[in-house]
Amino acid sequence: MGEDILPVTGVVLAGGAGRRMGGQDKGFVLWSGEPLIHNALRRLTGLPQILISANRSLARYRALGHEVVTDESGDFAGPLAGLRAAFGHAAHPWMLSVPVDTPCLPPDLAPRLWEARVAGGIVVARSPQGPEPLVCLADVRLAARLEAYWQAGGRRAQDWFAGEKTAWFDLSAAEAANCNAPEDLR
Repeated sequence: MGEDILPVTGVVLAGGAGRRMGGQDKGFVLWSGEPLIHNALRRLTGLPQILISANRSLARYRALGHEVVTDESGDFAGPLAGLRAAFGHAAHPWMLSVPVDTPCLPPDLAPRLWEARVAGGIVVARSPQGPEPLVCLADVRLAARLEAYWQAGGRRAQDWFAGEKTAWFDLSAAEAANCNAPEDLR
């Protein structure tokens, strides 16, 4: 592995039910003329491993050339279920996650999060609206923390890393904007 390649597994969280998007798989909803999944994958370009965490359209996601992981329940248990599944497939000591429905993340997200990392901890994005915990760079050893939180019934993305070494990465409101409903695509 070259020195310029970050030891990071990237994961696109694309497993949502898309209820507010009329049940559509958000990864294949068009934004600026292309599917949201293409935009999300670009944010992870250059990483040595990229995973797509999804619960449907699996063949379509696999056709994009990346490993697709599913959470064990397959019933749209939420983004932490996807993050939990991805941790189990990460081949590198760090994992960077991005939600498929956040198309305005900065193109240099990976190196910027890498610069902000804390040994043994997590870098979490935040915007003027508050924490954006699905945009994060985590030491994969935190998988055990997530598993314990999950087994105790925890499901809130902003709480699973509580008490761990945390660095914050600031995003503007525009960079953190989600496309949850059709009107958000404008």
